[in-house]
Amino acid sequence: MKKKIGILGSTGSIGENTVKIIQNNKKDFEVKFLSTNRNVKKLLKQSSILKPKSVIIFDKGEFIKNKKKFTKKKIKVFNSFNELKINSLKKKIDYIMCSITGLAGLDSTINCIDKTKNIAIANKESIICAWNLIEKKLIENKTKFIPVDSEHFSIWSLLKNESIDNVDKVFITASGGPFLNYKLNKLKNVKPKDAIKHPNWKMGKKISIDSATLINKVFEVIEAQRIFKIDINKFEILIHPSSYIHSIIKFNNGQIKILAHDTDMKIPIFNSIYQDKLKKIKTKNININLLNNLKLTKINSKKYPSTKILNKINNTNSLFETVLISSNDELVELYIKNKIKFLQINKILLKILNTKKYSNLIMKKPKKISDIINLSKEVRLKTRKLCIK
Repeated sequence: MKKKIGILGSTGSIGENTVKIIQNNKKDFEVKFLSTNRNVKKLLKQSSILKPKSVIIFDKGEFIKNKKKFTKKKIKVFNSFNELKINSLKKKIDYIMCSITGLAGLDSTINCIDKTKNIAIANKESIICAWNLIEKKLIENKTKFIPVDSEHFSIWSLLKNESIDNVDKVFITASGGPFLNYKLNKLKNVKPKDAIKHPNWKMGKKISIDSATLINKVFEVIEAQRIFKIDINKFEILIHPSSYIHSIIKFNNGQIKILAHDTDMKIPIFNSIYQDKLKKIKTKNININLLNNLKLTKINSKKYPSTKILNKINNTNSLFETVLISSNDELVELYIKNKIKFLQINKILLKILNTKKYSNLIMKKPKKISDIINLSKEVRLKTRKLCIK
């Protein structure tokens, strides 16, 4: 029987990799829906290949302008996930990939949980800011959650048949980004075009710059703590330039488990879809030279001050994380537009987080999506005002 599948954010990098896996195994899948915000050209191309029953175009203008292009192909077109859910998704499907980036994907991510048996979430902002809301809905609807970020998928894999109580230490690896070998004074004038040149992964501008500041790893530690409920003090980030190892777990019984794979997001995505089935994906041979030169080192917090933020994070979800995500988002956007310098990203971010009003939010949980969205707007505005005078 074909697996019924849907992709939120099919035109982004994670979505595209998911599309490639389905394309290479067409006989295994029935695609219920694909979605984009504005990239209609790519959505049309994907629709011609995968023949989805429906598509979602989130941007209102693009939806109005391009609706007929899909209806001519007998594909239903919607402007929101809720419209699709009401009109076309009557029963639970087998798998939904949620890969819309940023808090823009939060509403759709939470809204789709009751319509799938398995949900793979590649939207770290949703998990970091709203895990308590997501988890509640997962439990209510008996929906299985699968993390897709390579680090979290590797931890998820290593923890199979293991008790969380047996975990002594979790190491998450970071490449160090494009400026790993730069001295601190050289970072003053690095340009956005250089910051987006990630040494190992093909990613968008935002996440590439987050990797350069290492805030992406801070996010990943918070995300991992929320998902796996392991004490945040048990996590440590290690620099690993080749990105071959994705996580290491040391257990109380003395065992150390390591998960390694090539820098190809199709590997965790493929395994999240097929899970325990004996299905083969085409990959490179084991790189013995790479295994002999893993070069794992500790973080230099002077060079990567963002890692100090982890000292502020508790083991429970709070609105403080929304401040962290939103301020960083705005700062990266301003840096891309050459409104601020590279080193100002962390400097201003720490200033915002240390503001009494926002630091006190570490004790306050989000109760609904609007709490997160409204706070995000406020923080972005505050951040912008600090930068542009």
